[in-house]
Amino acid sequence: MVEILSDYELDLMRKAGRLTAVVLSELRKAVKPGVTTKQLDDLATLIIKEAGGSAPCVGYGEPPFPAAICTSINDVVVHGIPSDRVVLKEGDIVTCDVVAELNGFMGDAARTFLVGEVDEETRLLVDRTKEAFFAGLEKAQIGNRIGDVSAAVQACAEGYGYGVVRELTGHGIGREMHQEPDVPNYGKAGRGTRIVKGMAFCIEPMITMGKRNVLLGRDGWAVCAADGKPTAHYENTVIITENGPEMTTYEEGLNG
Repeated sequence: MVEILSDYELDLMRKAGRLTAVVLSELRKAVKPGVTTKQLDDLATLIIKEAGGSAPCVGYGEPPFPAAICTSINDVVVHGIPSDRVVLKEGDIVTCDVVAELNGFMGDAARTFLVGEVDEETRLLVDRTKEAFFAGLEKAQIGNRIGDVSAAVQACAEGYGYGVVRELTGHGIGREMHQEPDVPNYGKAGRGTRIVKGMAFCIEPMITMGKRNVLLGRDGWAVCAADGKPTAHYENTVIITENGPEMTTYEEGLNG
């Protein structure tokens, strides 16, 4: 069942989203050649803890996820596990996916960061994945359907010749990290759950430079592009207000 939040609960979503945005802002500053993904996870953990929040990714799923954030490099679409053995290199891209809980509510957002100087083709993939998110966000209006959001994301990404991952989707969010409804990055306009005031969900294009096919890694978590080409991911938590969609995890000039 899709949870409909009160105005008070939407304010709590804003606070959790703000914390998530702050974490991503600090991660953006920390991403550079020579940094390990474990160092990024440690930084995120510290910020969330000092704010009085928690990191619900820790221990989530089966096998239990062992870290506070996901750090997915190059051809890894999502769910990369931070490690002190994984060192960022010049020319890499790394997606940091952060979920922060505060006062019983969640903020969830992801950004693909450039590590030093990155080739133009990969940089464009990152920029256009963000563009696909905003194409979907434009359709997240009261009275529309989730399929309108999905179709807009797909049209934008495939218009550039990219692949749109089918096996992973956006999702509802609130008191839990993953709730109804699913928010696919592909689909047909006019289909799916009707969008109403008080809904909260994550729009998160996961886009491949090559074919859309993915494989699950040996660790049971990392999802990788089957052809080994770069992938990008851009996500925000969105709440539906009487004035339209509002991103709780996005602040201009803070984390982009």
